[in-house]
Amino acid sequence: MTANEDKQIKDKLLAELRERREKVEAMGGRESVGKQRKRGKLTARERIEKLLDKGTFCEIGMFGTSRGTAFGMDKIQVPADGVITGYGKIDDRKVYVYAQDFTSIGGTLSEIHAQKICNIMDSAAKGGCPIIGINDSGGARIQDGVDALAGYGQMFFRHTLASGVIPQICAILGPSAGGAVYSPALMDFIFMVKGISYAYVTGPNVVKAVLGEEISHEELGGAIAAQRKAGVVCRSENSEEECLQSIRELLGYLPSNNRETPKRVDWGDEPTRTEATLFDIVPANPSKPYDMHKLIERVFDQRQDGKKNYFEIFPIFATNIITCFARLNGWSVGIIAQQPMSKAGALDIDACDKASRFIRFCDAFNIPIINLVDVPGYLPGTEQEWGGIIRHGAKMLFAYSEATVPKITLTIRKAYGGAYLGMCCKGLGADTVFCWPTTELAVMGPEGAAAIIFRKELEKADDPDKLLQEKIKEFRSIFANPYRAAEHLHVDDVIDPAETRPRLIKALEMAIDKTEQRPKKKHGIIPT
Repeated sequence: MTANEDKQIKDKLLAELRERREKVEAMGGRESVGKQRKRGKLTARERIEKLLDKGTFCEIGMFGTSRGTAFGMDKIQVPADGVITGYGKIDDRKVYVYAQDFTSIGGTLSEIHAQKICNIMDSAAKGGCPIIGINDSGGARIQDGVDALAGYGQMFFRHTLASGVIPQICAILGPSAGGAVYSPALMDFIFMVKGISYAYVTGPNVVKAVLGEEISHEELGGAIAAQRKAGVVCRSENSEEECLQSIRELLGYLPSNNRETPKRVDWGDEPTRTEATLFDIVPANPSKPYDMHKLIERVFDQRQDGKKNYFEIFPIFATNIITCFARLNGWSVGIIAQQPMSKAGALDIDACDKASRFIRFCDAFNIPIINLVDVPGYLPGTEQEWGGIIRHGAKMLFAYSEATVPKITLTIRKAYGGAYLGMCCKGLGADTVFCWPTTELAVMGPEGAAAIIFRKELEKADDPDKLLQEKIKEFRSIFANPYRAAEHLHVDDVIDPAETRPRLIKALEMAIDKTEQRPKKKHGIIPT
């Protein structure tokens, strides 16, 4: 063979490679891509480009093809089998990613489609890297039959094995229905976009057929409903670009895996900074509301670029409790805080579920927990009792007790009864407990306690209302303050609110390298 013949053969092979790549990169073709854009949606490849650092994506499994031949599938070409998989970088950290391609037979999941995702998940787990899934799919490919269902099963198994090992994040940027919703549900955080994202087990047509109820896709499982009503989605964003940017921001607070700690980032805020106006935010009246976000904004590291200094999870679900990530002298921390603006900050079923899952995530990934407490108790009523507030509330007790990361509790104004325990007291393993001078710590509020303790005296009194007010004042002076608890070492210190930031920093850095040994066991049995 001559050198010229050798070159011709190689040129032909390279031309074939380029042609095959171009066909795959064209996804479902110009018409299908056009339809995707008319829906106001990005393509799978555009999403990956916007998510990752520019030029870092390396595709794996580009030429994967379905082996299905039933019902005409032998005559259909599905580029990349409807899913793009690979790895790249976010802020120079390696991540693995897969994006379902709705332009290619609706992004439906087949045996090979699922295998591509499983391969990426395996690589992410072995490499100790986060995995990000971008879901936009019509569900299981019917023509693949049980092979498609088996593919979902293999994915679910891997999500479970990776849980608590590497961060798993999902963006639902299209439909996600039936069994397909359980892949995102097994991941750590789900993002959706208003107007284009839908997630439900049974869609509007099934609801109408079975129950005779008319409901739209948006009302049933849109981005707002899936967060505010269902508590499934951690963030509902306004656009795909905003969604992908939020995922990048979230990753900045997380480590790559459970063997690492989150990267410490200096935003330029002084650790010794005090805040003289902090006390002004909180009314002395324990029944008067205020916005806890204002405390978070002033206490935790402030950004020099003027952006919000915390990243909230589930901002419109169970709004009586706040769960967010922030930084304290550069350290990534998880914050759990009452929100007196909603249900007076009382703990209810949804708040307990929201908090307990967040606690367990932080503990799994070595993120210290800061608790900002102003809790009147558990929300009363038949709806809560019959809904299982006992078992849901027990989840928080379990999660706090199980957690071995640094746990710091600051009571701002009040903590009564079981809710005092539920917000991580010393007895549940808090490393440091602070109180402001406004704090009331008691089995119940002074009004209720005085009415019970002094019931007989009140019954005999000539002026029971006047006596009750005197007894309330007496109870408050003895019990409803932080000093009795501090005397008995349930509180480490009562601090000047202006000193909150530096005191929290010192407490965090005291506990940052602590270790705790727990009884050897396969796993605990968390209340359901």
